[in-house]
Amino acid sequence: MQYFIDVILPIPIENLFTYSITQAESDFIKPGMRVAVPFGKSKVYTAIVKQIHNTPPVIYEAKQIHQILDETPIVTTIQLKLWEWMASYYLCTVGDVMRAALPNAFVLESETLISKNSNITINDTDLKDDEFLIYEALHHQSSLRLQDIVSIVDKKQVFPIIKRLLEKEAIVVQEEVFEKYKPKLVKYVKLQSKHTTQAGLQHLLEELSRAPKQRDVVMHLFQLSAQTKKGIKVTDLVEQSGTSTAVVNALVDKEILELYHIQTDRVEFQGEVIADSKQLNEKQAEALSQIKTHFTNTDVVLLHGVTASGKTEVYVKLIEQIIAQGKQVLYLLPEIALTTQLVNRLQDYFGEQVAIFHSKYTAQERVEVWNNVLNNSSKARIVLGARSSIFLPFQNLGLIIVDEEHEQSFKQFDPAPRYHARDTAVVLAKLHTSKVLLGSATPSLETYFNAKQHKYGWVEITKRYNNVLMPDIELVDIKDKHKRKLMKGHFSDRLIEAMADTFEVGSQVILFQNRRGFSPIVECNTCGHSPQCPNCDVSLTYHSYRRQLRCHYCGYNMAMLVKCQACGDTDLDTKGFGTEQVEEEVKVLFPNVKVGRMDLDTTRGKYGYEKIITAFEQQEIDVLVGTQMLTKGLDFRNVALVGIMNADNLLNFPDFRAHERSFQLLSQVSGRAGRTDKQGKVLIQTYNPYHNILQQVSTNNYAAMFKEQMDDRYNFKYPPIYRLIKITLRHKDFNRVNTASNWLGTALRQVFGDYVLGPEDPLVSRIRNQFHKQILIKIPPKQSLGSTKKAIVKINNSFMNIKDFRSVRLICNVDTY
Repeated sequence: MQYFIDVILPIPIENLFTYSITQAESDFIKPGMRVAVPFGKSKVYTAIVKQIHNTPPVIYEAKQIHQILDETPIVTTIQLKLWEWMASYYLCTVGDVMRAALPNAFVLESETLISKNSNITINDTDLKDDEFLIYEALHHQSSLRLQDIVSIVDKKQVFPIIKRLLEKEAIVVQEEVFEKYKPKLVKYVKLQSKHTTQAGLQHLLEELSRAPKQRDVVMHLFQLSAQTKKGIKVTDLVEQSGTSTAVVNALVDKEILELYHIQTDRVEFQGEVIADSKQLNEKQAEALSQIKTHFTNTDVVLLHGVTASGKTEVYVKLIEQIIAQGKQVLYLLPEIALTTQLVNRLQDYFGEQVAIFHSKYTAQERVEVWNNVLNNSSKARIVLGARSSIFLPFQNLGLIIVDEEHEQSFKQFDPAPRYHARDTAVVLAKLHTSKVLLGSATPSLETYFNAKQHKYGWVEITKRYNNVLMPDIELVDIKDKHKRKLMKGHFSDRLIEAMADTFEVGSQVILFQNRRGFSPIVECNTCGHSPQCPNCDVSLTYHSYRRQLRCHYCGYNMAMLVKCQACGDTDLDTKGFGTEQVEEEVKVLFPNVKVGRMDLDTTRGKYGYEKIITAFEQQEIDVLVGTQMLTKGLDFRNVALVGIMNADNLLNFPDFRAHERSFQLLSQVSGRAGRTDKQGKVLIQTYNPYHNILQQVSTNNYAAMFKEQMDDRYNFKYPPIYRLIKITLRHKDFNRVNTASNWLGTALRQVFGDYVLGPEDPLVSRIRNQFHKQILIKIPPKQSLGSTKKAIVKINNSFMNIKDFRSVRLICNVDTY
């Protein structure tokens, strides 16, 4: 009987591939294990086993696998089901999902190795100079990597040379698979057993009487061993004895000390569990009770609590009950900045049971978290992380908390799978038969609509913790201020006065401007020309700290211009403003205060967020200027004033969600003010203080915003009433993408009629030298989502069969946000 496995490859192909295995391998291999398999002419890929069977493939002959990479499965059967659902729902391949789900260190890559052909003798005179250099190097080394060859011949293009050597049969090429993950080993030291008796130790110290440093190390090792039952690290021994590793190594060589290694995690909890969780107040206790009641009837509950109402403490009480049952908890956050602040709070209660998982962690650290979750380790009872945490291999998941569930950061835009972590969390919980708690002060319309329809449970906290008043929100008309010459730069006299009052009482200020950089446009005052990105249809943003013009889409940058590129005049001016400019102006207005900035430019490092947040918490910074990173649930106790520099660029964005997002963003950033005892103050600078959304924010009237926006969504057929699928076409040839999008638009209209919008140019129609076109498909409430997607896939397949369109990139974004 023949044995076969179907595997998932980490590449965007629709079908699973079948490989042959032996009977012994079939007894050992289980679904979820990794195997190295040949694919194409010479590539070797890491694949995940989906199933084992006895049916040979019909169209091709099954190749044999190279090797089995695991002893036990690293992916669970529930994960494989989730991957299938994601591929089907988000119109991508299971390979796309696998690539996103597995830490890079698990996806082994093959590397091309060149070695000498020992069966053929080559005459040196038959080789050209660069060929001879490589052939000569292979006399001294058994094999060379491509990178080695680049160094030897000092050329970047080495494939022509390798091709010529292959034609002369001088070399052979092979692929070798390399393991990327290396466990961290810590070096420990102990006395050899013959010296551990009292007589042995006495004799040893007499022997070392002429080597005082070595004797000192042995004495310190003896003292440390008496103080602890744990092993002694070499680093601790060196530090305590005040010597060097050379002295320890000398004692190892003399066979007095013995070295050994212990595998350890790269991220470990060093502190202590210092407190029980706080007692809940009456409103929180009532909310907790209602959540538990709802969980008996429904799997998903929305906790709608105003900013600073103490939602986190309610989460903590729920987490305590779930882990007491021996189950795991997933705590999803939209932003790494939030993770940084929450980690300390949760570790105070739960210690080493908290594991963190997000993109700032190295591949090695992520593998360790993955393994701890897979093995249901006590080090990963609670996983705190960004959206990618939903891919972890949970064994016994009891609860998923999605904090700040309205945030668009939960949606993945590129690359595929373009999933929404909140919606995927609901499906993951269903697979685990566990519960989901969605928390927000400003829920998304979709979630609130589901709660109103009784699809989700709904619990509300309307008062802040300790009954602190909601912040006093004041709208400042900067149009009027400009007329009356009461503006200093981008600061109104009212904002300057409020900041001065805040500093006087020793409180802190947050200033919000949703643009990074110094200025979004540099313009010539003579001819009006502004520098554009050569790769994208956007103007370059000026960054003063680097004296650079940068593109925020492709990363292109150039030095700040001295004169206009068009007319040569030196009279250049900046238009608009970003966080850098706000920071500079604060320093001029208040030279004695310390200013910090929190945006993408200042938080690039692994601990970028942590440094800024800690400095602000410890009041080393008086004013924190930032982008929307500041809005997402951060808890700063000493902030009395929040200034929103310009609310209009949020409101006037051409997107059907612009007003909803503006309300959420402005309410959230306002919620950072006055979180302890005194009422906070919020100043919103705007040219249009009578705008409905600003009036609703100033009165904290979520219900009015929801009603008004839902009326628009009903009228114009947008989510949550209708579902949306956006298809984007990309190509470097403008005419080709135009022709292709027109064909696709016509084909879709034949099936879906007037529910197809486009093709249209998006806001930025060229990015990285590729032209974009967009088509929007609206799906009515009673139309089957599954059959709609099947029709789209069928049309897409027909599209790809047209020779001229094959090179056009087609991207489907389901539930586009």
